[in-house]
Amino acid sequence: MEIFERMGWYGFYAVSTLYLTGSVEDGGLGFSSTDRGVIQGLATFFLYLFPAVFGALADRYGYKTMFLASAVVMAPSYLLLSLPQGFWPFLATYFLVAVGHGMFKPVVISTVAKSTNEENGSVGFGIFYMMVNVGGFIGPIVAGVVRGWDWNLVFYASAGWIVIMSIVCLLVYKEPPRDTEAEGRRSLREVLWGMVEVVGNLRFFILISGLLVMLVMGSKWWSFSLVGTVAAVWLIANLLLDGLFRALKTPHDTRSWYLQPMAIGEGRYLLFLLLMAGFWVSFNQIFMTLPEYIRDYVDTSDLISFFGPMAAGFTGAAQSLGFDTTNWSRAVLENGQVKPEHLINLNAFGIICFQVLISFFMRKTSPLVSIIAGVFVTIASFGLYLVGMSGWIVVSAILVFSVGEMMASPRSKEYAGRIAPPEKVGMYMGYFYWCVALGNLFGGLLSGVSYEHFGPQGINRPDLMWILFAALAGITAVSLVVYNRWVTAR
Repeated sequence: MEIFERMGWYGFYAVSTLYLTGSVEDGGLGFSSTDRGVIQGLATFFLYLFPAVFGALADRYGYKTMFLASAVVMAPSYLLLSLPQGFWPFLATYFLVAVGHGMFKPVVISTVAKSTNEENGSVGFGIFYMMVNVGGFIGPIVAGVVRGWDWNLVFYASAGWIVIMSIVCLLVYKEPPRDTEAEGRRSLREVLWGMVEVVGNLRFFILISGLLVMLVMGSKWWSFSLVGTVAAVWLIANLLLDGLFRALKTPHDTRSWYLQPMAIGEGRYLLFLLLMAGFWVSFNQIFMTLPEYIRDYVDTSDLISFFGPMAAGFTGAAQSLGFDTTNWSRAVLENGQVKPEHLINLNAFGIICFQVLISFFMRKTSPLVSIIAGVFVTIASFGLYLVGMSGWIVVSAILVFSVGEMMASPRSKEYAGRIAPPEKVGMYMGYFYWCVALGNLFGGLLSGVSYEHFGPQGINRPDLMWILFAALAGITAVSLVVYNRWVTAR
């Protein structure tokens, strides 16, 4: 099921930058890079924010039910996505797509977490991540081919993959063993309250939620200075209220929730999520920034020269069998260059080929050590873009990036699943996606603004853009080293 869900998501997501910024004459929407970044950041922010809620609901009502509900939302939303042309209609429809995928994500991760243990968890999550990328590989290939004929076919294909996923769920999926004593008897109110307790008490939950709302408002509607001012006022006001509440003589457990000072729940876990957000900011540039960079700067003639004879031989064989190959080049080439989505798809191809092997070699290392090593490898991949703008350099950078991703991403999910109480695995895995949500929000905004500034419409210095991304990844790596040394050791 994960394969088909990923085929649906990445089938569009891998080409979304090209669709949003492409000219209207070519079937795109003609948005600016900044607006593109806002749409990608906001939609994926909510996609990965919702699993915290839907993971808790899945713990209560069952995984299969949530799987099928997600398909009911996703399939028609992809069909509707082909209709809007303006910024607001497209964003609203993309939001519905995000809701559907947000329902799916925590359930599939929880299924893996409940079906593995500490001994086989590394390999288990590695296999799962490989399956993710099988879908992430096939979906963009299909999308890259069909968009040469009609952009609407991209959305039809994504909806079709989701329909197939729902059929597989109905016929094949079997829920993993559940602690029905702990999970099944919990009321909806208890489930949602347990979700709040992971963060802290309701006062702290409202503080965090308010800050997230301000971040969202700042993405398009507010200036960054206004966001900073409002956030500072919000934070100071809550701290002053806390001082007042702590001065009250009555015991905390006898007060109403709004009279209680803030309390942090799983502080170590929340800090880990905050630090991992930095990794996802860097990670998302391969889908958000790189397509535009390849389209505008990269000369792929070296790749075409290398693979040209093989392609000619394949085409000749097809012609001898009676196939019409007149328009076959449209599936791979655009304006005489290799389509960006096909190069980016090497990320998924590398993971398919080597994820299990990487997971096997990293199985004896702790999840955090593996994550830190992966972030450093990611930094190295950004450095390759400073060497040149040829096709082979981009291919090398993507493959190096993939190694870092294979080391970091599945182990981060493993870490979250292992520290979760048995009755709250779905909830904890849902909260894991908060770091992905923040990474997508900041990654999208940063991608749009930086490309507008450093790209061809700005100062035309894309090298500085990659240095910026590498620096942010470096801050994440150092922070995780400190976290591993001083926080987890306690």
